[in-house]
This record gives sequence, C-alpha cells and structure tokens, in this order.
Amino acid sequence: MKFAKISQKLAMVAGSPKTFMGALILIGLWGLSGPVFDYNDTWQLIINTSTTIITFLMVFLIQNTQNRDNDILHIKIDELLRVSKDAQNAVLSLDGLDRKELEKLRQEYRSIGNAGTVSLNSSCGHAADDAAPIKTDLNQA
Repeated sequence: MKFAKISQKLAMVAGSPKTFMGALILIGLWGLSGPVFDYNDTWQLIINTSTTIITFLMVFLIQNTQNRDNDILHIKIDELLRVSKDAQNAVLSLDGLDRKELEKLRQEYRSIGNAGTVSLNSSCGHAADDAAPIKTDLNQA
C-alpha cells in the first residue's frame, strides 16, 4: 500500500513540467561543464550512469502506475456493464480468455456494424450460457 502511494506521487512529480525543465537544466549544466573536465571519460560516465539508473527506476514506476490505472479502468467498465440492462454479463470475465478467444470475440464485435448482432456463446466456451445475443442499432443514438 505504501509503495502504491509513493509511486503515484513520484509519477505525478516525474510527469510535471517543472521536473522536465529541471532535467533540461541539469543536462545543460552537464554539457556546459564539458570543457572544464576536458570531455573526459568520467564526465561522460556521470551522465550515462545517471540516466541509466533513472530510466531503470522509472520503468518500474510507470508499470506500477499503469497497472493501477488499468485495474481502475476495468473496475469502472465492469460496473457500467453490471448496471446496464442491455449489457452482456459474459463480457465481465474476458480476462480469463486466451489471445485467440479474445481475437475471435473482437472479430465478432467488428461485425456488429454489418450484421447488427453478435453472440458471445458462439465464440467462447467461457461465456454465460443464458446470455442473449447483443443487438445494436447504430442509428439509435
């Protein structure tokens, strides 16, 4: 729990314009200090090591933040599906499907515009048995 809070705050700070400007200033100062150090290997090693460490840590920070945001989005969508009387309850468990099953279901949803109907039962054995086909009328907006 503490890691999640810390990573959220760090992500907010890291993504801010002030942090970006600070990084630009640091790189500028490093570049300007080149003549003082005769552009030697240690001078280059400082920026290489610093950026490598920061990048390495940011990968984990970004992944944590994206995982959290993805979970939140899924929960919100699940809730919208749950309260919608026309929604297919079978789509609430799509995370249990493999890639081939998801692609087949995606193809069926693409065909909604042409055929107007899709059945979750026909594409995936994981769908609810009592789910009715989804009927859409794209002109109803």
